[in-house]
Amino acid sequence: MGGVPMKHHSKSKVGRRRSHLALKPTTIAVCPTCKYPALAHKICANCGSYKGKVVKAKKVKAKK
Repeated sequence: MGGVPMKHHSKSKVGRRRSHLALKPTTIAVCPTCKYPALAHKICANCGSYKGKVVKAKKVKAKK
């Protein structure tokens, strides 16, 4: 039969299935090194540290 649904699904049944598809709000933490707002469990965009250690060196723009 392919793409033909076997039975009709009510709005409430579909809604209950889709209730877990909502986006959750992102949690914003504070970097312990520079006190800058950063995403949780990510490298800080300001200083490049993660869990108190410098993981990624901050890019410095060269002056021309």
